[in-house]
Order: sequence, then C-alpha cells, then structure tokens
Amino acid sequence: MRLHRFYVAPKIAELDHSFWLHDESLRNQWLRVLRYRQNDQVILFDGIKHDRLYKIIQIEPDAIKLALVTDFERKLPGKHVYLFFSLLKKDKNDWVLQKCTELGVSNFVPLLADRSEKTGFNIERAEKIVIEASEQCGRSDIPSIREPLHITTALEEYKDKLQLCVCEETLDTPPTELVDNLPVGVCIGPEGGWTQTELAVFDKAQVQHFHLGALTLRAETAAVAASAKLLQ
Repeated sequence: MRLHRFYVAPKIAELDHSFWLHDESLRNQWLRVLRYRQNDQVILFDGIKHDRLYKIIQIEPDAIKLALVTDFERKLPGKHVYLFFSLLKKDKNDWVLQKCTELGVSNFVPLLADRSEKTGFNIERAEKIVIEASEQCGRSDIPSIREPLHITTALEEYKDKLQLCVCEETLDTPPTELVDNLPVGVCIGPEGGWTQTELAVFDKAQVQHFHLGALTLRAETAAVAASAKLLQ
C-alpha cells in the first residue's frame, strides 16, 4: 500500500513515540476513505520538528493509537522566498498557492493592486491548499499565508526585512543582484500589470527589478517562474 503523508498540527496531537489520535477529520479519512486497518502505516509531520512513520496498533470508536516506526530526514526549501502576488481572478490564486508551495516558497503575501479585479481572499481555503500541497510534494514545513495587503503597506512592512524585487516588463534597467543566503521577496503584478503609479512607488522604495525574459507572461505563470528561478 502506498504511504500517505499527513500534516498533524501540534494542537491536534504531539508526535510522540506513541499516542492516541482523536482528530475526527483524520480518523474519518483514514478509516472510511483510505480503509486503514491495524498494522497499516502513515507518515505524519508537524511542520516544525518531526517527519515520522507510524504504525496503527489499535483502533477504537473515538481514537486511533499510533506507534513510531522511524524518523525521516526533514525536507525543507534551501532558500527563504516570499511571494507577494496580486490577487487574481477565479481559481488562479489556488493554482499559484499550490504550485509555488511545491517549488518551496516559504511565505505568501497576497497584494491588492490598482488593477486587481478580485479583492476577496479566503485564507482558510488558502491554508488548506498549501497544507495539501506540502503533504503531496514531501516538504516538511507549511508555508505561511497572511491576509491581503495594499502594496504601500507591504513595502513599508517588508522593505527593511527582505531583499525585495519586482517583476515587470521594462528591459532597460540593470539586472538584480541578490545575496544567496538572505531572504528574498518577489512582487508579481495583476492580470493588467502594474500601473505607472505603482512602478513609481517601487522605484521610490528602491525595490530591485527582476526580469523573466522578453516574453509577456500571464500573472500566474510569472509567479511560478519567478519562484522557480529564485529557488534554484
């Protein structure tokens, strides 16, 4: 049987050498969907310290007892990348969250841009998406997500904490020079691109430019391409 990975937040259970799992959602998934039985094995990780293989040793109506089989080496992104992405239409935000989690983005900061056609953001749904993506891809941590910020607010908060750069299509600016061992944040515009006012705000804050080539990319493609390039 294929081993499945599950994120178990510390508030649900401490990943001790043996413990009783009482979480109803996980129990239903294991017993009713995956049809787990005694002696089946699962991989659990807490996003902080442990990535472990457990065996089911006892099943009761309201709990499942698990025993540790072995520890796994934790798989973490090699770089700390913040993705500042302007909110997109329909399910494109979900796609960005999923794919960039798989690539290794550590922090997601949604942006409200002048040309953003969507302003609502369901952070609970977003958190569920990045958890499922982390479970699937094998990474041992969970990216953080915050509520959307206006661009000026985001720059004020992060400009002194990160190496910030902005993706735009102007090709006559010098290339960005980033320090490998420092956290970096990349800003991705909305479907209609940045306005001149927003570009002026980036320039005033001395945000570096980050180029992805001469072709015009969709906003969601740019988010994935920039993340992949920074995480190389």
